[in-house]
Amino acid sequence: MEQAWLDARARIAARLVRWFPNREFFMRSEGHVRFLRVSTRLQASVAGGVALAVLLWIGVLGWALVGQILAGSNRQSLLTREAAVASAESRVSRYRANLDAVAGDLKRRQDFLEKAVQGVIGPIPDTLPKGTVSDSSGETARTVHKISLQMPEAAPLARIEARQIAFAERLTRFADDRARAASGAIRKVGLNPATVIADDARAEGGPLIRLGAGVDPRFLRLAASLGQMSAMNTGLAHIPNAMPASFQYISSGFGVRTDPIEGGAAFHPGLDFKGPKGAPIYAAAAGTVSFAGQRQGYGNCVEISHGHGLVTRYAHMSRITTHMGQPVTAGTPIGLIGSTGRSTGPHLHFEVRINDRPVNPRPFLEAPFPHVFPENHVVGRDAHHG
Repeated sequence: MEQAWLDARARIAARLVRWFPNREFFMRSEGHVRFLRVSTRLQASVAGGVALAVLLWIGVLGWALVGQILAGSNRQSLLTREAAVASAESRVSRYRANLDAVAGDLKRRQDFLEKAVQGVIGPIPDTLPKGTVSDSSGETARTVHKISLQMPEAAPLARIEARQIAFAERLTRFADDRARAASGAIRKVGLNPATVIADDARAEGGPLIRLGAGVDPRFLRLAASLGQMSAMNTGLAHIPNAMPASFQYISSGFGVRTDPIEGGAAFHPGLDFKGPKGAPIYAAAAGTVSFAGQRQGYGNCVEISHGHGLVTRYAHMSRITTHMGQPVTAGTPIGLIGSTGRSTGPHLHFEVRINDRPVNPRPFLEAPFPHVFPENHVVGRDAHHG
């Protein structure tokens, strides 16, 4: 091992001698000649120093170049970030500038929504029973004030939100008031409002599409109240309240009477409306024709099922103008006044039956249903209401 090291040194020394042989120089100065001898070792040392200096110089140049590249890259990154910030600030500025336009558009939509709702259900009274509906006017006023101080440009949006919440709560109170009035009207004719709603609810279906999380509970409360009002509205529409004919007078009432043909006391299960032969007969409420034909004692007869076990019967017609299975609404023509069956002259025999038991039709026809949901009763239909 030591011998190999000695051989390597010998080879290196031989190369240095070849590259840098001993050299002698002479210099003449003031008539004298001087000899300078430059050894191999000195030449190698000087060459090594020069090489080291060159390497250092190259290293410094390389570092400077790398520094310039890094500086350029950092500057480009900085410029990119500045451009992104400037772009974001520009967008924010545009959004802020457009907030007034957005607020104006939302205000117009809210105006349209309120007018559209009032066009369907009529004007909403300013004073309504509060019931269980929340009153957020104080909370929304504080929110508007806070936003106006912290973010003035968003204040118009906060005011529109406050207006929407106030309208939702007002409409909720309106729907609750309507539902209470309808419930009272249904009870007056001897029906249970809960049963009416339950019967309607059994005829529903469709895919389940849940509302997203985070829906304001005040709007969920509004949806529930509108659903209750709608159910009551549907229930009322199926309760006989429209006059079944334009009559001259009621010739015979409900209950015990003297039989017009055989004499003696007899039970009369309906009302008799005297009218001219051929005068139209109308459905007293929405429903489906469940019978159209002849029944013993009734002559030409039509029966309409209104749900909830409720049926109306129209008898002694001169002609039937409807058919089984036909859906009808209040005021739909279903036949003509006549005197078929057990009858002494042209009239309409009208019955209301609950679970096939006759009840007095007067409370149904005299109930103030049109005043509960007046928007449901058009002029043509109102002509048949008592």
